[in-house]
Amino acid sequence: MTIAPDDARQAASRLYRTMRDFVQSTDDTLPGKFEITKEGIVHDMMSPGGPHEVTAAHVSRRLEKSMPDELLAHNGTPDVEDEPEGIMRHPDVMVIAWTDLNVEGSIDPRTVIAAIEVVSKSNPENDWVTKMRDYPLIGIPVYAIFDPRTGTGAVLTDIHPTPGGPRYATRKDFVYGEDVTIAEWTIATTDLPRYRDDAS
Repeated sequence: MTIAPDDARQAASRLYRTMRDFVQSTDDTLPGKFEITKEGIVHDMMSPGGPHEVTAAHVSRRLEKSMPDELLAHNGTPDVEDEPEGIMRHPDVMVIAWTDLNVEGSIDPRTVIAAIEVVSKSNPENDWVTKMRDYPLIGIPVYAIFDPRTGTGAVLTDIHPTPGGPRYATRKDFVYGEDVTIAEWTIATTDLPRYRDDAS
């Protein structure tokens, strides 16, 4: 039996909506963060507080000191969602205009200027592998990664087509202590916390 492309798209859309309903039903009831990627639901068992949130707060504040008033480096809800691609993500920090944030429901990823992730000790592949694939796929032009495990990071830009789908063409690595440029704004990475062996 052959499945028509329209039937396959409808089935994929139904599966995505089922996963989204599950993820939304877990808000504030289960620990960690649930997101939807091409492979299905990913669960990041990050613990609240500590180096992860402190890093996100520092990056957000440092960016906002450099940005014009009509933009913010937002580190709250809602999610970034591209239903046709079957992807729903929750960046630790997103650079976005106030007007684009002021919407009901999820954020259109194509309005996000930059997504910033702080690598979780419990699931680093989510930030270094799957988000590195998903963010260009849904049109986020700049992706910055801060890794408290190693005191390093990277900024990825310049989306271009590849046989496997859109990917970032340019990667600039940095180490904590260096200045880093995210989109149009350069911030310091000094005094960012690192994970301890017993932290997560």
